[in-house]
Amino acid sequence: MELSRKAIPYTPSSKPLHEMTIMIVSTSGVHLKEQEPFNTNPSEGDATFRIIPGDIDSKDLMVTHAAPKEHYNTDAPNEDINCVFPIDRLREMVEDGDIGGVAEKHLTMMGYSMRLNKINNETIPALVKEVVRSKADAVLLTAG
Repeated sequence: MELSRKAIPYTPSSKPLHEMTIMIVSTSGVHLKEQEPFNTNPSEGDATFRIIPGDIDSKDLMVTHAAPKEHYNTDAPNEDINCVFPIDRLREMVEDGDIGGVAEKHLTMMGYSMRLNKINNETIPALVKEVVRSKADAVLLTAG
């Protein structure tokens, strides 16, 4: 049986969690308030991603997402971004000594899009390059 390359990624690590730097990669539609919002037009969709600085104040983040509220209600994340992008929780974990650090950057995209070929062939490879170039030891995946 041939394994799919689209399987859930998992790489074992021997590095202790309290020494690891963690990066968030999210499909929740989080972006800086000053960044261009994701394109929510369902006929076009949005196959781009945003880079979020690791030292960002969580109050400077918001969610733009195309999915109807019955699929993903953005009210709670726009009230407390940590529901889908737990940047403040990671910082608390650093303070408590549970993890080694928070990455210098994080990556987000809008998970609802009909442009799957573009996402698979262009967006994901570019996103993966950003992850590989980062100094992160592990990635925390979140969704909306």
